Amino acid sequence: MSHPDNAYSLVADIGGTNTRVALARGLEILETSIRRYSNADYAGLETVLKRYVAEEGGVDCIGACVAVAGPVRDGRATMTNLDWTIDKTTLSRATGAETVAILNDLQAQGHALGHVPADNLREIIPFPEASPHAAKLVIGVGTGFNATPVFDTEDGRYVTPSESGHVNLPVNSEEELRLAQFVSTAHGFPAVEDVLSGRGLERIYAWLGVEAGDPAEKTAAEIMTGCAEKSDPRAIEAARVFTRFLGTTAGNLALIQLPFGGVYLVGGVSRAIAPYLREFGFADAFRDKGRFAGFMGNFGVSVIEDDYAALTGCAAHLNGLLLPGTAS
Repeated sequence: MSHPDNAYSLVADIGGTNTRVALARGLEILETSIRRYSNADYAGLETVLKRYVAEEGGVDCIGACVAVAGPVRDGRATMTNLDWTIDKTTLSRATGAETVAILNDLQAQGHALGHVPADNLREIIPFPEASPHAAKLVIGVGTGFNATPVFDTEDGRYVTPSESGHVNLPVNSEEELRLAQFVSTAHGFPAVEDVLSGRGLERIYAWLGVEAGDPAEKTAAEIMTGCAEKSDPRAIEAARVFTRFLGTTAGNLALIQLPFGGVYLVGGVSRAIAPYLREFGFADAFRDKGRFAGFMGNFGVSVIEDDYAALTGCAAHLNGLLLPGTAS
């Protein structure tokens, strides 16, 4: 397999378990080029990317951008659930690209906004009219939780790094306080991520069992199956509790960032819970802000159901670096 020199960019989405790598021409991801690698089989990202480049016939990339499941600071990323450290020197050496960038995975999702096909968006709350430069908010729910604002300016798009999943879990009732105390045994502190994540859904299910005097545990996948098949009332209740917390937390973040351009939920757990958000009261929890309940109608909410959005976001960000003045 051979590719023309300097025609493609290399983009990668690095999760805690797997890394997906692809080639992009401008904003277009070549789906036939997407390859998945198990992180446990490699000592670091450089080895993964060198193998990918070789498997793509020694492709000469014009640029490279990776999205990392962990904090990025000063061009250096440390994985949250993996013993890998990634910097621009490593990325350039592995790909041969001169223009390189490292994004937090949620930043990449932010750069994908506007480039995701409409049929991959599931609207939960209708979107009012908004100006092209209105701020947006991306909320990621998957292995962990995070959120970041997206700002479109005259000079391009800015997506700020964040670690929002580690703030305090919102508590509005005695019942929610008991849940907060239950999940705090994991780290000694009830964080949003302890409830709003795949592991969080499992903790909610376990807590409901303790509350009922009938302890039991299930995986997140088993809980969602029980919910879909309506075969497990506790799974349905766990999804309902999860939805209420997600609505409350998303509403809190919307008041902080004022995303008149909309709120976008991303990540595997967001996609799994999406069919139930309307039925289980997401909108009511989102708008439950006392005298600001009416004001919350300024914010639309959609779920991005595109599994390749992070790769698209990497391509969009890189496109802006390669073509200065081009907003992603």
